[in-house]
Amino acid sequence: MQPRNAAGSRDHLPWHLRVLISHHLSPERIFILSFAGIILLGGLVLWLPFSATSKPLSAVDALFTSASAVCVTGLSPIDLGRDLSTAGQVITIVLFQVGGLGILTFSAVFFVILGRGLASKERDIMQSVFLYAPRRDLASILKFVFLSTFLYEGAGTLLLWLRLAQDFPPGQALFHAVYLAISAFNNCGFTLFSDSLVAYQGDPIVNLTIAALIVAGGIGFIVHYELHTRFFGQQRRLSVHTKVVLVATAVLIVGGAVLFFVFEHNRILKDLPWQNRVLASLFQAITPRTAGFNTVDIGLLANETILLMITLMFIGASPGSTGGGVKTTSASLLFLIMWSRLRGHEEVNIFNRTIPRELLQRTISIMLAASLSVCFIMSVLLLAADHSGAPAASRHLFVEYIFETTSAFATVGLSMNLTASLNTPQKLAIILMMFAGRVGPLTLAFSLARISAKKSFTYAEEGVMVG
Repeated sequence: MQPRNAAGSRDHLPWHLRVLISHHLSPERIFILSFAGIILLGGLVLWLPFSATSKPLSAVDALFTSASAVCVTGLSPIDLGRDLSTAGQVITIVLFQVGGLGILTFSAVFFVILGRGLASKERDIMQSVFLYAPRRDLASILKFVFLSTFLYEGAGTLLLWLRLAQDFPPGQALFHAVYLAISAFNNCGFTLFSDSLVAYQGDPIVNLTIAALIVAGGIGFIVHYELHTRFFGQQRRLSVHTKVVLVATAVLIVGGAVLFFVFEHNRILKDLPWQNRVLASLFQAITPRTAGFNTVDIGLLANETILLMITLMFIGASPGSTGGGVKTTSASLLFLIMWSRLRGHEEVNIFNRTIPRELLQRTISIMLAASLSVCFIMSVLLLAADHSGAPAASRHLFVEYIFETTSAFATVGLSMNLTASLNTPQKLAIILMMFAGRVGPLTLAFSLARISAKKSFTYAEEGVMVG
């Protein structure tokens, strides 16, 4: 008997089939196909009659809900607490738990636990998902990802259950607590309450627990790992990546909360108690990155507040996390590029380190790809809209479509009460936006491009006017 290697049963495939798979299934394509497969499977299951309370979901609504769950977005054309049965609600829990960590992460940890190790492609995918640079302790990090996930979700479930048990029977309160905790840590934003968390606007336990889970899930597992090893003396210093993430996260939360309070203190916060004002401002600064819960009616916010939230959504969470957006590190590096140029410096330096130029070029590419993706999908929404009325009467849709598209791209889930009114072409466009936002527009583009070994040529340089 010959021993099996880390590739497992793939060794028994014909050699020409192995070569074909190896050539066409790049790590990017495997990563994308895993998400697409789960979305289709989830949509099929949610479409079945047992997933709904009364009549079955339409095919597009089932697919939309599955895509939103797997892409941990939180947008939904249905009322999850009213339209889904208990089985359907449990299915959404599985979908956004798997979507948050990734189906390949589950399989990789399973192989590690069995002692089989990871194949080269699996290792490449895991490193690209969770790490900023290759590391030898990838297996330990993957185990840490799973352990920390269930510890955070367990602690959040306990705190929420103790609070919700005051409003619901113990069993129902536990189910709500599990649903909210897993949804919050995975930055999904799904809730079984019709008004999201508006009913708990001034409740410190619910607000702070959900907010803590969102931040914990959004800063990235490698940041957790480095903080853990640094605390226990296993690591001498924090990486530049971790420092940038922590500083950017703190600035965005504090700055977002202050600006939200300033913009809305004489509007939607005007008649609320001070505790509600503070908690609402803090919560609405955290949830756009990128959870989707809300404790105020987003459709009633002022224009400047909407712009603030669009900005926060577009930035999103941090790399290697359960959140979306262009990421805090990309926004930070873009700011540092501009700051360095204004000071006349060619290099970008931070924390006594120089950022590689190819990383800066990738940052600009990510920002450009994200902006173009949002503009394209928003254009589809505008073109697919009902044009029967006067243009001035539907002018508000322009802002609502921008908000909805950005929310879908950044896998946030906040909406200006628009999702349920989208028509079928618009829902399909939002599904595509959620999918591209979850896997990354550049990753999606690379996976669709044909891998070629053609040599590149360098020609004589010639300048053009810019700026």
